[in-house]
Amino acid sequence: MEVEYVYTKKRSEFGRQCLFAESGTKLLENIAPNKDLLNQYVLENPVHRGTQLSREYAEHEVNTVRAEYTQHGCNHTEGGWPRDINIADLEQTQRFRKKVEKDDSYINTVLQLSNSMEFCILQNNAFNIYEMYFDDLESGCLVDKSSARTVNMYRDPCPIKRPVTHVSWSPDGGSRIAVTHCNFDFQRAPSDLSTASYIWEVENPNKPEHTFQWPVAMSCLEYSPKDPHSLVSGLLSGQVACWDTRRGAEPVDVSVLETSHRDPVHNCIWINSKSGTEFFSSSMDGQVKWWDTRKMEEPLETLVLDANKDEQLLSRAMGASSLEYEPTIPTRFMVGTENGMVLACNRKGKTPAEKMSMQFKAHPGPVVALQRNPGFIKNFLSVGDWTARIWSEDCRESAIMWTSYHPALLTDGCWSPTKLSVFFTTRMDGVLDVWDILQQQREPCLSIKVCDEALRCMRVHEVGQLAAIGNDKGNVCLIEFSENLAVTNKNDKTLLTHMFERESRRERILEGKSREQRLKAKVHGSETAVKGPKTNQSAEFRAQAERDFFAIVNKEIQQMAQASENMPTPLDQADMGMAEDGAAGRKASVAGLPAGSRRASSEAPGGASPRGRRASDAIGGSPKGSLRPEDVAGGAGSRAVSQSSESQASQKASPEASLQAPEAGASAPASPRPSQAEDGASPGQQSKRSSKS
Repeated sequence: MEVEYVYTKKRSEFGRQCLFAESGTKLLENIAPNKDLLNQYVLENPVHRGTQLSREYAEHEVNTVRAEYTQHGCNHTEGGWPRDINIADLEQTQRFRKKVEKDDSYINTVLQLSNSMEFCILQNNAFNIYEMYFDDLESGCLVDKSSARTVNMYRDPCPIKRPVTHVSWSPDGGSRIAVTHCNFDFQRAPSDLSTASYIWEVENPNKPEHTFQWPVAMSCLEYSPKDPHSLVSGLLSGQVACWDTRRGAEPVDVSVLETSHRDPVHNCIWINSKSGTEFFSSSMDGQVKWWDTRKMEEPLETLVLDANKDEQLLSRAMGASSLEYEPTIPTRFMVGTENGMVLACNRKGKTPAEKMSMQFKAHPGPVVALQRNPGFIKNFLSVGDWTARIWSEDCRESAIMWTSYHPALLTDGCWSPTKLSVFFTTRMDGVLDVWDILQQQREPCLSIKVCDEALRCMRVHEVGQLAAIGNDKGNVCLIEFSENLAVTNKNDKTLLTHMFERESRRERILEGKSREQRLKAKVHGSETAVKGPKTNQSAEFRAQAERDFFAIVNKEIQQMAQASENMPTPLDQADMGMAEDGAAGRKASVAGLPAGSRRASSEAPGGASPRGRRASDAIGGSPKGSLRPEDVAGGAGSRAVSQSSESQASQKASPEASLQAPEAGASAPASPRPSQAEDGASPGQQSKRSSKS
């Protein structure tokens, strides 16, 4: 018999809310017992009995001997030692032990006990049937393709959308996200633009859990690492404020405008202090200020980012665009500036030079992101312009690793907190790049087109598999990565250690060579230090070679001019040369020549006499074809010097030619010329020949 209850309802009442009311119990059906059915029931024995026909074996073939354990002990105070031995007396106990060891039955007793002892030791070799094999090995992550997907989207509730400037995860496992919206365009924002910032619950993207409202927009908002209800924020007016989610939408306390920053606060980071209430902030005005949430009237300390060691001036300060702090080293922090410098600072320094101990020229433009590697504190990541660079504190002149230049500007970047070789970068074209330097360095292992708008900021969850990314339209995307981008393999840290050490060693070698080149250039008086390969280096060498060449030429010309002034006249040199040749040989040679040939010798090409040619050879200082060492050093300068010496010799030979045509009736010169000595002609005949020539 089937029990049914029919519920009827009019068609006009379909869709109407069902209204239930309390009522008493109703008897729907009464089934009376029937004794006739008892006879149809057959009783069965519920016990099943089976027979095992084969032999019974042990659970494991090797474990055939079962170990039986008994627990018993001996109280030495009551009966273990003889009664005449006082166990508190060390001398009596040692004497008794020596007496027992000398007994003949001692060795036999030990041999008897060794059998049972050996049996107990061999029990350790018994196999454990419940042993889990390969339990000590880590489950290796399969080499699968990296992937990512969008989990949630948190949209700005305001009608006029504002860019997302900062994202922060709550310390209670990342169940909430603090998001700030701010428009940095000076005097371009609408007057009715909202200044609210929100705290979203990760599981509820429809409505924010808390809304923080203040007359001035917040540029950054950061959770306290110790209290999930406390937050600090930097305002667009340069002030800082502390918030409590239990106190409502207004801040707990706000700093005074006169003691705050002069520009919008871009970064606020909590400090690892005993009280847990200290934080510090940075701004584009070139100041870093330390605060305490219990006393917000004035900062605890102020640091001006001026690299000048003599005097710190705010007008020369470098604007801080990014800030980095590692809780494991509480007194040290790093600042990225708007002119591309990275300053490694120490709060405990006494002077500004000690506080800003190291400087790195990181990027041509502003440093938009800066973070130390969570596993290697000496290595940090800097993001700016179109590239991201990995630095080591041991190498100050250049990065040890860097990415290729991207087609769009980079806006933010950070390391993965769980996998030490992975870092992320965001771009202006809406693309998120995931880099794994252990897999490949030339290109990212994963590129995701998150949205069409520019990505502004990002923050990775402490688990490493989630990342919150904000864009220009006020939306925050929650991205989930595949497991191979978040789980560290067994040998990752060892491989990454070797990679960083190798790259740091290579960079130190290059720095040493560059330093040596700069020292050589300084010694040689070079004006510019050699920092690397330059395009105008060959032009500089060419100009220097030209200057050296003309210096040598001018020096040789001056030396030749001085030598020509101190040298005897060409006529005397010619007479001396003819006298050395031998008078007899000359007379024989001249006598054998006809008169026309003698006149032809006097009519030399160029109008110069043989004396003039000898004089020019004498002025040249060396036979034709020979060079002096300074001429060889000068190169082309030696040819210029020989030409100048020949011109000087021709100028001195012209007055000598005029002496060869004296007037009629003039007396012969005091020193007989070679032509007169050769043919023995009279002075009148010599004058006629010279006139013909």
